[in-house]
Amino acid sequence: MHATYPRSGHNEDMPIKIPSGLPARDILDSERIFALEKPEAERQRVRPLKLVILNLMPKKIETETQLLRLISKSPLQVEVDFMKTSTHESTHVSADHLVKFYETLDAFKDNYYDGFVVTGAPVEHLAFEEVDYWDEFKTILDWASSHVFSTMYLCWGAMGALYYRYGVRKVDYPQKIFGVFPQYLQDEYCFLTNGFDEIALQPHSRLAGVNEADVALKHDLQVLTWGPKSGPGLIATRDFSEVFALGHWEYGKYTLAEEYERDMAKGLTNVPFPKNYFPHDDPTLEPLFSWRAHGNLLWRNWLNWVYQTTPYDLSEVPQLRAEKKLGTDRSIRHEPGSPRNDGFGPFLHDGYGVIRGE
Repeated sequence: MHATYPRSGHNEDMPIKIPSGLPARDILDSERIFALEKPEAERQRVRPLKLVILNLMPKKIETETQLLRLISKSPLQVEVDFMKTSTHESTHVSADHLVKFYETLDAFKDNYYDGFVVTGAPVEHLAFEEVDYWDEFKTILDWASSHVFSTMYLCWGAMGALYYRYGVRKVDYPQKIFGVFPQYLQDEYCFLTNGFDEIALQPHSRLAGVNEADVALKHDLQVLTWGPKSGPGLIATRDFSEVFALGHWEYGKYTLAEEYERDMAKGLTNVPFPKNYFPHDDPTLEPLFSWRAHGNLLWRNWLNWVYQTTPYDLSEVPQLRAEKKLGTDRSIRHEPGSPRNDGFGPFLHDGYGVIRGE
C-alpha cells in the first residue's frame, strides 16, 4: 500500500520537525540543516512521517544531534518524538532536558508511528538480563511490533532486539572492536543499500557482536553488509520492518576520537587505538570522515522505503504487521563475504594509512 501525501506545492527539501527549544536546533542551524519547530511546521500542508526515538545513550543531546543530522537528509518532513526508559535514571544530561523533551512509553502507548529508532547503550559488556531496564526494553519492543511500521536499531539496541526477537545470541569480544572498518556490500539491488559502493566504511565501538550462525538460521533475517573484521554491519528482516545496524554510521567525525580520549583519561589499560581512523595512525592529525556518505544514504533509503510503503492512516499499522503485508521478500544474492568473484581483499595497504581491510 502506497502512501499518498498531500503536497504543499513547494519544491524545496522538506525539513525535520522538532520540539521547540531542542538544543540540537542551534547546531543544525550552524550546519545549514533546515529544521522547523512545531508551530512553523504545522503551517505546511503535508502529512509528515512520524518517528519516535528511544535514546538509551548517556549523552542525550549529542546522540539527538547525530540522528537528526541523518534524518534531515531526507526530502520529507519528519516529525520526531523522544522516548526514555522509566527504570533507568540518566546522569549525563539535565533532568530539565529529560522532562522537557522526553516521555516514557506510557505517553506513547496509544500512538502509531511510521518509524522507530532505538539507539545503542554502553552496556554490551553485560548479559542482557543484567541490564536494569531489560524488562522495560522488551515491553517497548512488544509495543513497537504492533504500533510502528519499521524500526531501526543501533549497536546494543540491535543486539538486544536480535536476541529478544529472534534468539540471536550476543558474542563477547576479548577486546573492544574500535575504529572504522570496511563492510562488503551483499546485494547491490537491495532497497536499503541501493547506491552503496561495493565497500562501505563503518565506525564500530563495541565489546560484543552477534552469533553469525544464529543469524544464518533465521530465514526472516538477511545480512546486507559484512566485514572480515567487524562481521555483520547491517542486518534486516526481509520485509524491512526491522533494520539492525551493528556499527555507527550516525557517528560524527570526532566521536571516536572523543571516546578514545575519554577512556584514556579514565586511566583504562585495555583501550585499543582506533583503527583506520587517524591518517597514518597519528592522533595529532585530523581524522578522516570516511563513512558520512553511506550513513546518509542508508537513512535516506530507509525513510524513503517507509514513505513509499507506510499507510496514510497509521491506525492500519497493527493489521498490516499482523498480516505480514509490509513488503515483499527481499532475498540477498550473496553469503556474507565479498560480492566479488575473484577473492579480492581490498586496501591491505593504501599509502595514506587509513584503511587496512581488517
